[in-house]
Amino acid sequence: MAPALTRSVPRVLFVTPEIHPLNKTGGLGDVSSALPAALRELDVDVRILIPGYPPVLAGLDNKRKIAEFPAQPPFPSSALLSACSSVSVPIFVIDCPALYQRSGGPYADTAGRAWPDNALRFGLLSRIAAILGSDISPLAWHPQVIHANDWQSGLAPAYLRFHQGERAASLMAIHNLAFQGVFPPATVTELALPAESFDLNGMEYYGNMSFLKAGLYYADHLATVSPTYAREIQTAPLGFGMEGLLARRHADITGIVNGIATDEWDPATDPALARNYTVGSLADKAVNKMAAQRLLGLTVDPHIPLFGVVGRFTHQKGYDLLPQIATQLTEIPAQLMILGSGDSALEQELTDIAKNHSGKIAVRIGFDEKLAHLIEAGADSFLMPSRFEPCGLNQMYSQRYGTPPLAHATGGLVDTIVDCTPASLMDGSATGFLFLDMTADGFLSAIRRVAVAYHDKPVWRALMQNGMARDYSWGPGAAAYRKIYSSLLPDSP
Repeated sequence: MAPALTRSVPRVLFVTPEIHPLNKTGGLGDVSSALPAALRELDVDVRILIPGYPPVLAGLDNKRKIAEFPAQPPFPSSALLSACSSVSVPIFVIDCPALYQRSGGPYADTAGRAWPDNALRFGLLSRIAAILGSDISPLAWHPQVIHANDWQSGLAPAYLRFHQGERAASLMAIHNLAFQGVFPPATVTELALPAESFDLNGMEYYGNMSFLKAGLYYADHLATVSPTYAREIQTAPLGFGMEGLLARRHADITGIVNGIATDEWDPATDPALARNYTVGSLADKAVNKMAAQRLLGLTVDPHIPLFGVVGRFTHQKGYDLLPQIATQLTEIPAQLMILGSGDSALEQELTDIAKNHSGKIAVRIGFDEKLAHLIEAGADSFLMPSRFEPCGLNQMYSQRYGTPPLAHATGGLVDTIVDCTPASLMDGSATGFLFLDMTADGFLSAIRRVAVAYHDKPVWRALMQNGMARDYSWGPGAAAYRKIYSSLLPDSP
C-alpha cells in the first residue's frame, strides 16, 4: 500500500448504502451527506462509496470510470465510477446494473418486499470497500480507515480481517442495531468468506449469519450515534441479541451524537417557511403556525398548543400511542398535525382519528420535505415517543426552530434534550421535555405537562430561546470521528 500519511491527514473511505439527496430512507442518508462534508472541513481526506442505484447515477455529475472488477462468482462484473457531489466530497459509485439498476428503493421493491438478493447486493458493496482498503486496490488513493455504516457494509471489516496482505483499519458505525442483515448460513461461503468465520466468535447469529454481527466482531473500533445508546445496546432488550458481544467490546465503543445540516435546517433562511425568523424575532414564528393550520385544515387559533409529528409509522417510533390518546389530547385543548407513513394499519388508524376530530387533528400520509420543514416551524411542540432511538434528528431540528420537543427518555433523545425542570429553567439549560412511562397514560400526562408550560409565556419563551442557542452542527461529532480515525492509524514515521 501507499505510505501512511501522518496522523494529521487521515484518509477515510466512508461506505454507505444511502445518501441524501440522491437516495434516502432514514437518518443514515442525512448522516452520509453531512458528516463527510464536515470531515473535509477538518482536513480529513474522505471519499464516499455507494451502490449505483438509478437515482444515484442520474443525480451525479462528471462521472468517469476509474476501475473495473471482473466477474468473480458469486459477484457479477462491475465498474467503479468517480463523481462529484453537491457537498464537495468525492464519491465512488459501484456501477453494477445486474444488482442495482432496478425500480424500487435501495433495499426493497415498489411493494416493500426486500430484494431476494440483498446479501449479494450488499456483499458486493462490502467486498469492494475491502478491496479499496487493501494492497490489491486498483486505485492510487489508498484509505487508511474503512468507515462502514450499518449492516449493509458490515462485511467490509470481515473481508479486511481475512485479507492476507496489507489492509486499512476499520470502524463499524451502528445507526440502528435493530436492522442486522440476517441471512442463511450458506451465505457465508456463497460470498467467498472463510467457513471458519461462521462461528459464535464471528458472524454466526442464532444459527444464521449476520452482516452486522460480522462488522461488530471484526472491526477495529465501533461507534454508535449517541453515548446513551452506546450504553443501552450493551444490555437486553436494546442489544437485540448482540449485547454479550457489545459488552465484551465496551472499551472499543464510542458514542457520538449525530449533527444536523444547519444550513438546510435554519429558520432564518429556510425557503419552505411562510416567514423566516430568528431567536430575536420569535413573533414571526407564529406566522408559520397559522400557515400550517390553514394548509392542513386545522382551526386557525394562535393561542391553542399545536403539536407536530413527522416520522415513520413503526413500532419503534411509538406513534401507535396517538390513536389511544387522540380524544383526550383535543380536550386539553390542543391540536395535532401528523406527516408520515409506514405500517398500513396505523396509517388507517391515524387517518380515522383525523376524520373524527376535524379541525383539531390533521394527518398527511406520505412524505413531503417542504411540509416537514413547515411542521417543524409551525408546531409549538414536536412529539417523539420512540420506544428506542439511537440518536434522532427531529428533536434537534425542533430545538433549532424554537419548537421544544417532547420525547421518551431513551438513546440520543436523552443526550440532546434537557428536560424542563425548575433547576434546568434556573440554569438556562432546559430545552424540552422527557418522559419515562412508555404507555398511553404516561405519554398523555407528558403532553398535558407541555400544555401547562406552553401557557406560561416566560417559561415557554425561555425554552424556545435555550433550544435555538444550542449547537447541533456536525463540528463536534466530526471532530470526535477524526479522533477515532487518528487512533487507528499507524504511528507516524
